[in-house]
Amino acid sequence: MAASLHIAGIRKIYGKGSGAVEVLKRIDIEVAPGEFLILVGPSGCGKSTLLNIIAGLEEPSEGELCIAGKNVVGVAPAQRDIAMVFQSYALYPTMSVAENIGFALEMRKVPKDARTKRIAEVAAMLQIEHLLERRPAQLSGGQRQRVAMGRALARDPQLFLFDEPLSNLDAKLRVEMRAEIKRLHQISGITSVYVTHDQIEAMTLGSRIAVMKDGILQQIGTPDDIYNRPANTYVASFIGSPTMNFVAGHTVPARAGSLFSFQGGSAPVPCPMAGDVQLGLRPEHIQFNADALWRGEVILVEPTGADTFVVTKTATGNITARTAPHIAMRVGEVVGLQFLQEHAHWFDGQTGMRISTGSLSK
Repeated sequence: MAASLHIAGIRKIYGKGSGAVEVLKRIDIEVAPGEFLILVGPSGCGKSTLLNIIAGLEEPSEGELCIAGKNVVGVAPAQRDIAMVFQSYALYPTMSVAENIGFALEMRKVPKDARTKRIAEVAAMLQIEHLLERRPAQLSGGQRQRVAMGRALARDPQLFLFDEPLSNLDAKLRVEMRAEIKRLHQISGITSVYVTHDQIEAMTLGSRIAVMKDGILQQIGTPDDIYNRPANTYVASFIGSPTMNFVAGHTVPARAGSLFSFQGGSAPVPCPMAGDVQLGLRPEHIQFNADALWRGEVILVEPTGADTFVVTKTATGNITARTAPHIAMRVGEVVGLQFLQEHAHWFDGQTGMRISTGSLSK
């Protein structure tokens, strides 16, 4: 049965006195039973440390951690009823696939008949029935990762933890395994926490995403929330590929709502704040218009098949636009740029925090 996960005020401090380093700064997260939560952020943001605390491999310096309503701080990993899949497959090389999958069951002294039945169920779920007699050295990277997941699944845990499990795979296999992990979660319904630095994995896999930076939880929400309503410029720039464009400028009240002035142009826009702001624009929300006053020089054209990315050099910095696949653009060409106002993101120019909608401030 899927378990809830309650994380409240979790801190982790290494060292003491003036040399102490706080790597987790009061993290609060509630994970519902059956949810798939993604912890995403750059290297060193604290996501793997938090996962290790959930697993019991490290103890928090402060805070509360509950699995299925039970406080597990100080409880040994073996007593938490969790299963973990690591970046390295950590398979036993001398054991067959079946023996690797059933090892945890054997350690728990599960009867052989029940063990064999569970191994067969998990192998069918992962579509590796034909590999049960092979050893890890005879498997591909994707097959080894399936076996590692099978070993964790065989235990039927309350909580499934993934620590960057796809990092060692090539690009094509990563796509396949993402789909496999998502399908696996839909079948099993086990509450899962998945750590990655890859924002594509975060957007495609998670029912919710927790974005971290420097040990601080920046935002938690659905993929749609994170992409379309980022809490600050950091989240806006981290999630999305290519990254969001930012235009620094100043807004003043005007009859139409407000006037946004920036280096290289101005536009009447419904910005909810007067003063120093940053305008955030996703590449897909920028268009080319020969009559537009905002001008830029094309410095890079990147065809990707389904889309073409065009980078222009403007007075306010480089701007990337996502365009149709066969657009006729040449490096050195001067073009006009316009943006879709209904998709504009506004951030405070000083704090970088998202500006909520509302009337103009004084």
